Amino acid sequence: MTNKQNSTNIAIGSRIRKSPYYESTRRCGAKAFSIYNHMFMPTLYTSVVEEYWSMINDVVMIDVACERQIEINGPDAHRLVQFLTPRDVSNCDIGRCYYILLTGEDGGIINDAILLRLADDKFWISPGDGDVLLWIGGVAVNSGMDVTVFEPDVSPLQMGGPKAPHVMRALFGDMAIDLGYFRAAETEVQGMPLVLGRTGWSGELSYELYLQDGSRGDELWDLIEQAGKEYNIKPAAPQLIRSVEGELLSYASDIRREDNPYTVDMGRLVNLERTDDFIGKAALQRINKEGVKRKLVGIEIDGDPIMAAPEHFWPVKDSDKVIGHVTRCIHSPRLDKNIGFANVPVDYANIGTRIAIDSPHGELDASVCKKPWFPPEIKIPRD
Repeated sequence: MTNKQNSTNIAIGSRIRKSPYYESTRRCGAKAFSIYNHMFMPTLYTSVVEEYWSMINDVVMIDVACERQIEINGPDAHRLVQFLTPRDVSNCDIGRCYYILLTGEDGGIINDAILLRLADDKFWISPGDGDVLLWIGGVAVNSGMDVTVFEPDVSPLQMGGPKAPHVMRALFGDMAIDLGYFRAAETEVQGMPLVLGRTGWSGELSYELYLQDGSRGDELWDLIEQAGKEYNIKPAAPQLIRSVEGELLSYASDIRREDNPYTVDMGRLVNLERTDDFIGKAALQRINKEGVKRKLVGIEIDGDPIMAAPEHFWPVKDSDKVIGHVTRCIHSPRLDKNIGFANVPVDYANIGTRIAIDSPHGELDASVCKKPWFPPEIKIPRD
C-alpha cells in the first residue's frame, strides 16, 4: 500500500507567519509545510520513516515555533488559569509544567496544552492548533479578574531522542540533566534568553527551548546543530509514527471540539472534587455520572503497510452502517503493523472487537487493541 498522493503546492506568502527558524529549516532541506496556528510548520525533510529512526536512535531538532505561547500575567493570573482547566493546578509552583485540557461550557475540549509557571503572577500556555489566544482573551475580558493576556515573543524549538540530553548538556551543563521531567527554568545561551523545559511531544527524551528573542532563531538553530554534530543530530518534522505509538494525541485529529476528556481517556486531567468552579464543571460532572457514548480506541489494521497519514477521516463501518472514523493511522516499523486510533461507539470499544474501515485503498479489516504501543520515554539514564 504505497498511499501515493497527488503533489499539491502551498504558496509561501506574507499572510501566513514564518517561524524564526524558517530560513534554517529551508536551508536544511524542508520539503513540505503545513499551517499550524497561522504559521508554517515543517512536515517533511527526508522521509517519515528516516526521521523516525533518527529520533529513535539519535536525536532530532524540530521547529515547533508554531506552538504560539499565550502569556497570562497579573495579580489574578493563577486564579484565571485555575478557572480555564478542569485539572487542579492550585499547587503548581514556579518552574512546574502541567499537561492540561481547556474545556467549554458543554465539557467539550477547546484544546490541549502545556502550562508553564514562570513567576508568582506569570504563566505561559503552549497550545495545540487553534485560536486559543482569542478564547482565553474572551474569557479574561468577562471574568472581572486583574490579568493581561497576550502573545509574547517566544518560539519553542524541540529536541527529541535518546541523545537529546547529551546535546543539552553540551550547551547548558549539568542543569539540563538535573532538570526534572515537566520542569522548566529560565536561562540563556550565548546571550540568547530562553526557557529550557523538559517537555515535548516526541515520545522520546525531549527538551523544548523557548527562545525569547525571535530575531535570533537562525543563531540558536546553528548553535544546536553544531553542538549535536557528534551525536548525529538531524532536523525532523513532528513525528507521526512515534506520536501514534506513544498515544500522543493530536488536537483536531484525535481530539475534536465535540469530544470530552472521558471520550479520549483523559479523565485523569479532570478533578471534579475541586471546590472552586471551572469552565465546563457542571457538564463534566453530568458526563462522568452518565458515562460516555463514544471512545477513542487503539486499532491495528490488516493489510499492506500504510505509509502516509490519511488526508481525511476514514469511515469505520459495521456492515453498511458508518459508526465512526479513523483519526490517524500509520505503519510502525518497530512493530511491522499498521496502527492508529478510531473514534467509535462504546459498544465497539472492547479489546479484540473487529471493525471494517472504508479507505481509499478499499475496505480494510482492523481490531481494537490496547494503547499505547510504546509509552513515552521519561527518565534520563545517568552515565
